[in-house]
Amino acid sequence: MDWLMGLPLSQFKSNAHKKRDSDDWGVGMRMVKPCPAEFTLTRKSKTKPNGKKPPAEEKKQYLEAEFTKVRVVDFDLKELVMLPREIDLNEWLASNTTTFFNLINLQYSTISEFCTGDTCQAMTACNTIYYWYDERGKKTKCTAPQYVDFVMSLVQKLVTDDDIFPTKYGKEFPNAFESLVKKICRYLFHVLAHLFWAHFKETVALDLQGHLNTLYAHFIVFVREFNLVDPKETCIMDDLSEILCAPAPPAPAAPSSPTSAPSPSSHNHVTER
Repeated sequence: MDWLMGLPLSQFKSNAHKKRDSDDWGVGMRMVKPCPAEFTLTRKSKTKPNGKKPPAEEKKQYLEAEFTKVRVVDFDLKELVMLPREIDLNEWLASNTTTFFNLINLQYSTISEFCTGDTCQAMTACNTIYYWYDERGKKTKCTAPQYVDFVMSLVQKLVTDDDIFPTKYGKEFPNAFESLVKKICRYLFHVLAHLFWAHFKETVALDLQGHLNTLYAHFIVFVREFNLVDPKETCIMDDLSEILCAPAPPAPAAPSSPTSAPSPSSHNHVTER
């Protein structure tokens, strides 16, 4: 995660969640009381039930080339997320999941003053509204800041529970560990999607679009590598994912002479995912 060492921390809020013992990253979002019960998240299309077409989607600023080309790294993220031979899979998932939680929390804190109950009356991303369902099946429509607070509070509780994310040598991970990681990653994806959909303009104004792009691409490559989020969940952002997660094309070779023809590979680069 060294690519975020250059993040301008002066732009982040000072209030933060407690961090996992093995994590060096700070976070910057206001704390709320932990959720009284574990929630399940669902999404609902805005398409009207009577079959009428929904209003045309507004232009997605985050897809414009002048913004998608801004990154803070230019290396292959696929290599960064691959499981090292000497590392246990659960330990690798725990380390990366905890770090993504902290970084996404930190990124959200940069625009949290713009994400209010008035500006974001629902937790939206593209044509999706996210709701909470409690253990009794009661559906609750939250404002975006309430939703994010619930997500971060719940995830904070999980990643700091030593019975779920053990930090002591020799302590085993629970049998349900992978399913919990999948749940966390699904929640974190919702927050990232909302950042792009509702707060990309503020992110650009803070000159942090490069960090958001890189964080999103890194996260998507990671969850794809280990099948942690159902593609049906992430498909609402596939247009952005395909742009940001594609390996950067190699730099064209310098011509050997002024009359040399350009290399064919510089025009016919094939991206593999």
